[in-house]
This record gives sequence, structure tokens and C-alpha cells, in this order.
Amino acid sequence: MLGAVVLAAGLARRMGGRPKPLIERDGVPLVRRVVLALVEAGVREVVVVLGHRADEVAAVLADLAVNCVVNEAHAAGRVSSLRAGLAALGPDIAAVVVALADQPMLEAADVSVLINAYECRGAARAVVPRVAGVRGHPVMFDTAARDEILARDAGFGARQWLDAHPAEVIWLDCENAHYVEDVDSAEDLGRIAQQYGCAMRWPG
Repeated sequence: MLGAVVLAAGLARRMGGRPKPLIERDGVPLVRRVVLALVEAGVREVVVVLGHRADEVAAVLADLAVNCVVNEAHAAGRVSSLRAGLAALGPDIAAVVVALADQPMLEAADVSVLINAYECRGAARAVVPRVAGVRGHPVMFDTAARDEILARDAGFGARQWLDAHPAEVIWLDCENAHYVEDVDSAEDLGRIAQQYGCAMRWPG
């Protein structure tokens, strides 16, 4: 059984504090789009880690079968949210997908390609998409890696594990920009809308 952690707790300082997971692409909040992409690709258990304006983000997921976990220490950064999400996954998970809540172009097909690469990984323990040399998301690793991350100190996350185990990582090198496209600033909304021909806006 596959599990996933969706990171949706950030403070969004460059957005003036407006929560990026609530940005809508074609009328659907980004965090909801990411969760649906994971579920449609076959992920059975999804944990969404909330923090900044958690109630508002949770509201757009209320009708979905997801486990929303609030990271009270979200101001400490992404690693703390990742660790909260990993700890919340059930014991029967065989592998973990880690996704960001502000990936506007991520589709179920993109997640399926990642899962297929993981299933064909051989002796490797993790798969990371890479586009033109840039690491992307989601990433995927086995549950032993999850346990190793949680056994380390509070500053140790997925990136630190990947850097420490280069021989156990398969790079999914491709030209699919969906893996590296996220929303970092207000200017990105217009750029993404123009580049992909979609509607990007804040909720009314």
C-alpha cells in the first residue's frame, strides 16, 4: 500500500501570508488538485500537513478521505512538516510519496510515472524526478527510509536522507516540467497561466 505526505503548512511570506495551497487552478484549489492526483494514481493513504491558516486549507479537503495533521511547529520550516506527516502515516505503508501543495500542473499521470519508476528501481530505495538538472517533486522512498528519517534529529528530512544515500537513489530524468513547477511568488500566477493556458487566481 502506498502512502503520501502533502506539505501544505508553509507561512507563504513571499505571498504576504496568503496560503498558497488555496490558489486555484481552473477553479480548483492547488492542494485539492495534488491530493486528487495522488489518489487517482493509486495512493491509498494521504496525510496533508497543515500549519499556516490550517482551518481554511482543511476546509477545501473536507469531503476527501485524507488525514489532515496540524504541525504546530510549522514556522520551523518544511522539514518539521515532513516529519509530522511521516509520523502520521499508518504502519502498513510500503512506500511513501512526498508532494508539495503548490504544484499547479501535477497530474495523476505524473504520479503514475514516478510510481512505475519506483517499482522498477531494482536495489535502489528512492526515486527523485529531475528536469534539466533541477530536483523536482513528488519524491518517493521506501518505509525503511521513512523510519531512518524519523530516527534522526529534528533537522533531518528527506533531502538530507537523499544526500546521504546517493547510491540508493534513482533519478527520473525527464523533460516534464510538471515536476518542478510550483508557485513561489505572486508573479508566478500570471506566468503559469500564460505558459500552460490555464486560469490561476486566488479564491474569491
